[in-house]
Amino acid sequence: MLHYAVVFLVIALIAALFGFGGIAAGAVGIAKILFFVFVIMAVVTFVLSLLKKA
Repeated sequence: MLHYAVVFLVIALIAALFGFGGIAAGAVGIAKILFFVFVIMAVVTFVLSLLKKA
């Protein structure tokens, strides 16, 4: 999932470079959502692994 967030960030940077502001804004929005979903899933997995060991 983090891979897709980085891909959308690169797409946004390239689109902004060529002047496609709307596409760049959309890609940045998608990248932010994917990044935060990744962070939440990573934290939940970490907490569950700590609880399973205890």
